[in-house]
Amino acid sequence: MYERDVLSEDWRRPLRGKIPQIPAELDLVVEDADGGFCGAVVACDKEAVTLEDRHGRRRLFPLAPAAFLLDGKPVTLVRPSGSSGPRRSASGSIAVEGLRARVARESRIYVEGVHDASLVEKIWGHDLRVEGVVVEYLEGVDHLPEIVAEFGPEPGRRLGVLVDHLVPGSKESRIAAQVAGPDVLVVGHPYVDIWQAVKPSVAGIAAWPVVPRGVPWKEGVIAALGWRRDPAEAWRHILGRVSTYADLEPELLARVEELIDFVTVQDLS
Repeated sequence: MYERDVLSEDWRRPLRGKIPQIPAELDLVVEDADGGFCGAVVACDKEAVTLEDRHGRRRLFPLAPAAFLLDGKPVTLVRPSGSSGPRRSASGSIAVEGLRARVARESRIYVEGVHDASLVEKIWGHDLRVEGVVVEYLEGVDHLPEIVAEFGPEPGRRLGVLVDHLVPGSKESRIAAQVAGPDVLVVGHPYVDIWQAVKPSVAGIAAWPVVPRGVPWKEGVIAALGWRRDPAEAWRHILGRVSTYADLEPELLARVEELIDFVTVQDLS
C-alpha cells in the first residue's frame, strides 16, 4: 500500500527538510512510523499528541522528534494553529475568549484532597472561572458534617461535594446521607482514589492494580507497578499525561458536571 518501504532505512535524515508538517486536528488518523501504532488524534497540546486506536487504546507521542505516516507517506505533526469552529476547553465546553475574572459565587465545590483539586482544575478550571466557582478541598470526609454546618448552605449559597469511593454501604455513603439537603449535593465516583479516574491507558499502564486491604492504596499501586516514585511524584506523572476530558473515566466526568450544574443552575449571586 506504500509507494516505498519507508521503514527500510533512516528516511527522516535525507528528507528531513521535505517532510510536510500536518496540523494534528481531532480525528486525523496517522501511524507512528517507529512503532506502528495507528490511531486517531484525540488531543494535542504544545508538546504532545494523543492517539487512540480502534480498540480504545491510547498512546502519547511528543510532537518532535516523533514522525508519523499519513496515507503511507511520512509527515510530522504540529499543534493546530486554529480551527473553523469555536475553541474548546479541556472539559469539551466552548472556551470563552478574553475571559475576565468575575466575583466568586458564594456557592462552593469541595473535593477530598489536593490531587482531586488539581485534576478538577486541569480539566474544568476554565469553566469554573467563567462561572465564578471556587473549589476547595476537605482533606477527607470524616468531618464533612461539621464543615457543612459551618458553611451554612441555603438558597443562593449552595455546597457541592465530590467524594471518593461513594458506594452503597461505605463510610462515605453514610456521611453523605447525614448532610444531604436541598442546598447540599454530595456525589461521588466508585474509585478508591482519584488516580483510578484516569484511564489506565492514559497513565501508561494496562490496568490499575488491585491493592490488598490494609495496604495504603497509593503506596500499594506504586509498589505493584514498580515505580520508583513517591506518591507526589507519581501523581505529577499521572496528571502530566492528562490533557482533556477524554482521558478520564465517564463516572467522574458525569459527577463533576453534575456539581457544576448544581451550583450554577441559576444566577445565585
